[in-house]
Amino acid sequence: MSLSHRIQRPLDHLVLPVVDLATARLRLSALGFSVAPDARHPFGTENACVYFTDATYLEPLGIADLQIYENHVRQGAEFVSRDRAFRFRVGEDGLSAVVFKSENAEADHASFSDAGIAAGDLFSFTRKFQRDDGSEAEAGFRLAFAADLRAPDLFFFTCERLAALSPPDDLLAHQNGVTGIATVLIGEDNPMEFEALLQQLSNCHDIDIHPHGVTVEGAGAGLSIFTHEALSSRYGIAPVATGRGLVGRGIVFETVDLANTGDILRQNDIIHDTADDMIRVPPASGQGVTFIFKEA
Repeated sequence: MSLSHRIQRPLDHLVLPVVDLATARLRLSALGFSVAPDARHPFGTENACVYFTDATYLEPLGIADLQIYENHVRQGAEFVSRDRAFRFRVGEDGLSAVVFKSENAEADHASFSDAGIAAGDLFSFTRKFQRDDGSEAEAGFRLAFAADLRAPDLFFFTCERLAALSPPDDLLAHQNGVTGIATVLIGEDNPMEFEALLQQLSNCHDIDIHPHGVTVEGAGAGLSIFTHEALSSRYGIAPVATGRGLVGRGIVFETVDLANTGDILRQNDIIHDTADDMIRVPPASGQGVTFIFKEA
């Protein structure tokens, strides 16, 4: 099936490895985000998500049980194996995975296999979560992984929900006024090397090619690969030591009131700068990559 006849895959969430969830919770709360209660995965990791009204979210990811985690690494589990590799190569904080919504992860896995970008097996799991009324329920997920060997520090997967997981309204309201993710910023010396990968991942045949990179707007949040020089000049993101391979560098958020966002950051003594109608917050422990706020 041609790309033009496929349904575009919108952004679902971003995986942000963190040194631990307590540090992430403190940092994200100081940035004005509402952070969900800790939730554990059956393979040794845990998260404390930040949900948005545009149906995207951040997944700060910590290690809850090192023994279970390492056992799953030895068994070749794709998610924890790549998390472990990221922490070894990049560090305890960063952006390790871009996740797309899926209606059929099995079909995604077949598509990724045909394109030569499938990574690991189709993977399903469940985890418990707390409802608004305090009762406990179970959420289920099926994941299809994709990767490019030229980009060991960033991987991708689609996420099909097998059981509903609806965050309560109080977790969708953020003190900083953020309503969602506008753009995911990725760095690479030659962005055009990965144009085909973006097409396969997003199912989007309409890609914006510009002098300093390539962008897929798709449905919802955009995904942009820029040269590190362009990221530095446009967003003030310092270049990395090596420019080859995809590297998650920043997240652009939409907020309803940029002045209010700035007030929150000042009140909480968060280092930031303002330029070109954007507020930039450099990486810090528990945050991982540069956060950029712009008014919707």
